[in-house]
Amino acid sequence: MAAVARGLGRAGLLRAWGARAAQRWYAVPSGPDGEVGKAQRAAGEELGQQPTIFSKIIARSVPATILYEDDKCLAFRDVAPQAPVHFLVIPKRPIPRISRVGPEDAELLGHLLVVASRTAQAEGLAQGYRVVINDGKHGAQSVYHLHLHVLGGRQLAWPPG
Repeated sequence: MAAVARGLGRAGLLRAWGARAAQRWYAVPSGPDGEVGKAQRAAGEELGQQPTIFSKIIARSVPATILYEDDKCLAFRDVAPQAPVHFLVIPKRPIPRISRVGPEDAELLGHLLVVASRTAQAEGLAQGYRVVINDGKHGAQSVYHLHLHVLGGRQLAWPPG
């Protein structure tokens, strides 16, 4: 890690730690079928006009286990949970990425966080939880409709990835 801090990058890691150790540390921890692979494929679809899986859930054309709904957002269980409790909070108005929000979105973004907090309480996450927003290809965003992941129910590791 010190090699990266000095700006040596992957090549410096290979020299400093040896090829095997550096590759284990530096490697992307997901194959082509994992979230990183999905995100890399989805990045090319970001500007497309196709409905996302989340817009289909909002329209009820794809089933989901809904935990909360109001006129602004929807909270539902993740179909591939990464923790004992894992749900998503999405705005009903599609926003492709957190990096694309503007001042006009401030109230909605605050509402999403309040809903995440209240739903986490209802799900029994009194000892804590994590809220994650992935943004873009390098952030492993696999669906270009803003969504908050709320994960809990066990001790989460740090750093996350």
